Amino acid sequence: MTARRANSFGPQASAYAQHRPDYPAAAIRWSLEPLGPGPHDVLDLAAGTGKLTGGIVAEGHHVTAVEPDEAMLSELVRHCGGVRALPGSAERIPVPDATMDAVLVGQAFHWFDPDKALPEIARVLRPGGVLAAMWNMDDLTVPWVAEFGKVSGSAAAATGVTGRALPDHPLFRDPEDTTFPHTHRRTAESLVATVGTHSYTLVMSQEDREALLDRMRTHLRSHPETAQGEFDMPLITYVKRMIRT
Repeated sequence: MTARRANSFGPQASAYAQHRPDYPAAAIRWSLEPLGPGPHDVLDLAAGTGKLTGGIVAEGHHVTAVEPDEAMLSELVRHCGGVRALPGSAERIPVPDATMDAVLVGQAFHWFDPDKALPEIARVLRPGGVLAAMWNMDDLTVPWVAEFGKVSGSAAAATGVTGRALPDHPLFRDPEDTTFPHTHRRTAESLVATVGTHSYTLVMSQEDREALLDRMRTHLRSHPETAQGEFDMPLITYVKRMIRT
């Protein structure tokens, strides 16, 4: 089931690019803070459609994006055309040894095989380089968001992700983590579309998926915070970073 979910995004690459949130600039800056002033050579690993890539570029860094899914990589090139984009995986990164100052991972480390991925990430990092993984999650401290999480199943999905967050490893030192507030501008329809790009919905039967999407639409249209027009979906971005020994 894990492999099936990990491979479910490609057919939804266009929807993923349209509906998934980006990452806060503050989270990117904190991730790279141990390196000092830039610009830096940054690898966006499992870069998807470039949601994190664009933010790293906007901070002025030199970015190499690596993504295993051809459809996702095509979307990344379409949105971030000036970025060096390569097919590859966390377990087999197509760049030479010790050529990166940082490896950043957005919404993906839980799909990696850490026993293979962490030594491979260490291989491409220069000594003192940074590995940072980040996840956007619904802010369940907000009552209407928590209620929607129960209806959509996203609360349980987020718990599963954070339970598989970046583990400590002897090739890395000084693990630190923190969170950042974030928002995603949505409507009821586009928020349902966002949840529709999550892997747990992509592997449902068509009948179950449509029933879930309909329940979410009905729920959002019945609540004053989300019933009319655009609103800010409150998010929390969790980040963990470590330093290459």
